[in-house]
Amino acid sequence: MKTLVTSICLAVFGIAAVPAAQAGEIWRASGFEQPESALFDAANKRIIVSNIVGNPGKADGNGYLSVLSLDGKIVTQHWTDGMDAPKGMAISGGKLYVADITKVRVVDLASGKLDSSIDVPKAVFLNDMTADASGKVYVTDMLADTIYRIDGDRPELFVKDAVLASPNGIFADGNRLIVASWGKGINPDFSTAEPGGLLSVDLATKAVTPLPGAQKFADLDGVIAIGDSIYATAYMTGTLYRYHEGGAPEVIATFKPGSADIGTDGKSTIYVPLMNEGEVAALSLD
Repeated sequence: MKTLVTSICLAVFGIAAVPAAQAGEIWRASGFEQPESALFDAANKRIIVSNIVGNPGKADGNGYLSVLSLDGKIVTQHWTDGMDAPKGMAISGGKLYVADITKVRVVDLASGKLDSSIDVPKAVFLNDMTADASGKVYVTDMLADTIYRIDGDRPELFVKDAVLASPNGIFADGNRLIVASWGKGINPDFSTAEPGGLLSVDLATKAVTPLPGAQKFADLDGVIAIGDSIYATAYMTGTLYRYHEGGAPEVIATFKPGSADIGTDGKSTIYVPLMNEGEVAALSLD
């Protein structure tokens, strides 16, 4: 009887110890070169992956884009060449927009051909991108506490605010932008004096608002939203967090350091580029 009670207690406590949210790995694709971003292309049922290949801040012409199938197979390794250090991406009006240091590259989605490059005046280190419902594209400048907006081929300063604290990830969510900040006081090894957190930027007023309970907890990289949940990666620790507004970020998956700009099918799957391992992992949300 004592053994039975002990077993029951262990089972109960074991269940209680299981995290409230988990993400299970479906597949992992290898063969990339510093994959920074994995973007779900719904219309063409594929994933587009940006490869930095070298120094993420150097204009060396080594960067390129790859195409990955939804079951984790590389379709085209070098789909779009001629870039420097491509990072975040966004789709708008049949075009793919790619952040590339101080330029935004414009790629034809049908052919993968590099159509044009948009110079962003005063840009320092463009990082992630997103598109809102009207088709306007936004790009973060991580080292300038700035977000630019691009309408067609015209870049403009959207918001510049120290509160953004090295904005990295960005995701259009209804009438706002969700921003994942890296943090303040970036050191040469990209650690920070103060870790980053999650913020909201109102599209109409441009007001920047820290999300309650999600401040100064990690050096954040990629960010997405699915329903009322926000997911963000912490590059330095390899952690994937989930956040509900008003709550606290919870860990749902952990990788080696290097988890970067995540993508999603908007339903139940998250694509995580693992820069330091040259891989992309697909996760199913529980």
